[in-house]
Amino acid sequence: MFKEFRDFIARGNVMDMAVGIIMGAAFTTIVKSMVDDLFNPVLGLFLGGIDFSNFFFNFSGGEYPSLAAAQEAGAATLNYGLFINAVVNFIIVAFVVFLLVKNVNKIKEMALRDAAKKAAAEPPPPAPPEVALLSEIRDLLAAKK
Repeated sequence: MFKEFRDFIARGNVMDMAVGIIMGAAFTTIVKSMVDDLFNPVLGLFLGGIDFSNFFFNFSGGEYPSLAAAQEAGAATLNYGLFINAVVNFIIVAFVVFLLVKNVNKIKEMALRDAAKKAAAEPPPPAPPEVALLSEIRDLLAAKK
């Protein structure tokens, strides 16, 4: 059983997946920082610092100044403001990921273009002597027919 496990772990796709998960976690940190530290402050300027998290419907009938106060009192609430915050954050994160992926794809495309130019500029390697000899034999056999 240990051998099977070792073979499973040693497969390339398992290692690729592990690297992908680790890189995804690191990428998440970058995206979160970009959203929290760059986009949200600018968005806060345009929205005038509006925080949707205290928008809620109270089903219990009492008056509460904030969602935290209602939850502390055990009131039944519909927290639509938190949902709005989650949707806005998702849209911002999706936009940031779109920008990052777009730029990474542009860099990859430039690298592939440069590699293709380099490959086109290099002359093909000379054919091995065996290929030249076989070509001569082929031509001689074709001439005899």
